[in-house]
Amino acid sequence: MSATIKDVAKLAEVSISTVSRVINDSKPVSPEARRRVLKAIDDLGYKPNEIARSLVTKKSNLIGIIVDDIGNSYVAQIVRGIEEIGRMYKYDIVLCSSYGSEEAELRFIQLLMQKQVEGIIIVSEIETTKIADNISKYKVPFVYLNRLYNISKTPTVTIDNEVATSMVVDYLNKLGHNNLLYVTWNKNIDLTIEKYKVQGYTDAVLSKDGFPLVSGIDGYKIDDGYNNGEKILDAIQKNNVTAVFCCQDEIAIGLINYLYDNGIKVPEDISVVGYGDISIASIYRPKLTTVKEPYYDIGAVAMRRILKEINGEIPDERTLKLPVQLIKRESVKDISK
Repeated sequence: MSATIKDVAKLAEVSISTVSRVINDSKPVSPEARRRVLKAIDDLGYKPNEIARSLVTKKSNLIGIIVDDIGNSYVAQIVRGIEEIGRMYKYDIVLCSSYGSEEAELRFIQLLMQKQVEGIIIVSEIETTKIADNISKYKVPFVYLNRLYNISKTPTVTIDNEVATSMVVDYLNKLGHNNLLYVTWNKNIDLTIEKYKVQGYTDAVLSKDGFPLVSGIDGYKIDDGYNNGEKILDAIQKNNVTAVFCCQDEIAIGLINYLYDNGIKVPEDISVVGYGDISIASIYRPKLTTVKEPYYDIGAVAMRRILKEINGEIPDERTLKLPVQLIKRESVKDISK
């Protein structure tokens, strides 16, 4: 039978409240009494009841994580960043996968609060404000990470998307690409992060006396890039486009597949740039030139923000923006010479 706190108190010849003070480090205890309690705990192999302890101390050392799908490579990178920072500060995570269900996310919030989590991080691709509104009721620190939608008035970690798309335009121009096509995800663009990407692309092209070309498609997966290949190729040929800039790596990879199947080589015949730097971007052939969204760092910074709030520090900014990085690989050809 497992030892109890009463057994520890009896062996150490102190009161139960003294044992509790030593375990929780809540109030001063004489060095001699502390020594006897710690020895008794060691001799008996006593393990405190963490649930009961958390109710007393209000600290569970748990952070709740709700993700869209842990099978997505970028989600796994974010979770790794969260978990490794948490481990440094002796925090564990409780992980839930919603698989794109708003109902599941709402249910998991309630579950996590029952588990006495001290903070919540959401990694979602859902267009809704209900999740953030629901978490706010519980008065716990939270961060909302959504790579597709701009969920207003929620703490988040991201990159400056306008700066990122402008950086790509500058890079392509230097390599001689003056006729560029931007392929965007066309759904509710005013509510999505695409709004900022398109703005950055458009401003950069206009600043170089160019004409912005934007093609909207319904979807952001590899299949969507492939299935819209004919539409994109038509825009390429009609406008003498030499480089296509896709709003997501998945679209770029699907498009490259379509072009290959139709006898068009990348980058020999057309250059392609992606966005995100998902794990397959560096494995696929040709290796994809892309904007790096530092998913591991996003997770790590989100966790640090949560821990700061737990310790009473209020971040100065609601949105934390990480540095923008362009990863130059094989899918872009220099035609400036």
